[in-house]
Amino acid sequence: MIALAPGLCAGNRFVLGPMAGVTDAAFRTICMEQGAGLCYTEMVSAKALTYRDKKTASLLDVTPAQRPVIAQIFGSEPGVMAEGARLALELSGADGIDINMGCPMPKITGNGEGSALMLDPVRASRVIEAVRKAVDVPLSVKFRAGWDEEHQNAVEFARMAQQSGADFLCVHGRTRSQFYSGRSDPAVIAAVKAAVTVPVIASGDALSPQGCVDLLRSTGADAVMVARGAQGAPWIFAGCLALDRGGAPPIVTAEEHVGIMRRHVRLVCSLKGEARGMPEIRKHALWYLGRLRGGKPFKAQMAQVTTLRQFEEICDGLMQARLQVKT
Repeated sequence: MIALAPGLCAGNRFVLGPMAGVTDAAFRTICMEQGAGLCYTEMVSAKALTYRDKKTASLLDVTPAQRPVIAQIFGSEPGVMAEGARLALELSGADGIDINMGCPMPKITGNGEGSALMLDPVRASRVIEAVRKAVDVPLSVKFRAGWDEEHQNAVEFARMAQQSGADFLCVHGRTRSQFYSGRSDPAVIAAVKAAVTVPVIASGDALSPQGCVDLLRSTGADAVMVARGAQGAPWIFAGCLALDRGGAPPIVTAEEHVGIMRRHVRLVCSLKGEARGMPEIRKHALWYLGRLRGGKPFKAQMAQVTTLRQFEEICDGLMQARLQVKT
C-alpha cells in the first residue's frame, strides 16, 4: 500500500472528496475522526483569493484534526491559478493542492473552468505547469471521463496532467454531460490507471463500504474518493477500512448515529456561531435523519431548526423513539 504522495494517505486508501457547501471544517473533522485518510476542502476560486475575498479565505480554515488535507482551487488563468495556489497554502497550511478540472456546474464551466478545461488540454497543461512552479507541496488534478460521450479523453488528459507536473490524479467516471446522473464508469478509471505512473484516486458511485472496496479492486486505483456516500454517514470510512483490511464494517447503533450528529452540529456552532451555523447545518441533519428508519416524522422539525437547543430537543425525541439505522 503506497501513499499518494509523501505523507498523504499512507496506509489508508479512503479520501473525503470536495463538495461545495458540504465539506467545511466541521464536516472534514467529523470524517477524519470516523476514519478518512485524507480530506479535501471545498473548491475555492483562485481569482477570489487574489482579490483577498474574506468569505473565500474562510473556506480554507484548517485545524490539526483535519490533516492531512488538500486545498482545492479552480480557475483557468495560469498566472491567477499560480498566485491562488500560493495564497491557498498561506491561508490553510494545507498538505497539498488540487486543481479542479472536473466540476460540471454551468456557472463554473461557463467561464472555461472546471470540466470545461477538458475541452482545452493546452490551457489545462499551462495551468498545471504554472501551479507546479508556484508551490512545493504535492499537486493533484481532479477531472472526469470527458465532456460528453463523444469527447471522452480521460486517458489523454491524464497523461498530459502527469507530464505537466501532477503528482497524483483523481478521476470521476462520469462525463460532464452526465453531471451526477446515470452510472460512473469504472473502466475509464482503470484505463487511466494503466496509462500513467503516478497514483490514481477513483471517484464516482462510492456510496457504501462494499462499493468503495469493489471500486478499488475493479479499477486498480490507489485510493477511492468518497463524496455523497459520506453525507449523513461519515462512518462510511470506518466501514471501508474494516473491509479493506479483511474485517467486517462496524455496526453503527442509533445511539451512536445520533451522537455523531450531535457532535457535528455542536462543532459547527463552535466554529461558526449558532446564528450562522444552525441554518447551514440543516441539510446535514436531514441527511443524518434520512439514514434512520422511522426518521421521516422528524424531518419537518429539523428543516426549521434555528437554535442548538431546538436541535438537542429533536435529538432527545429521536432517542425516545428508539429508531434504527438503515442498512
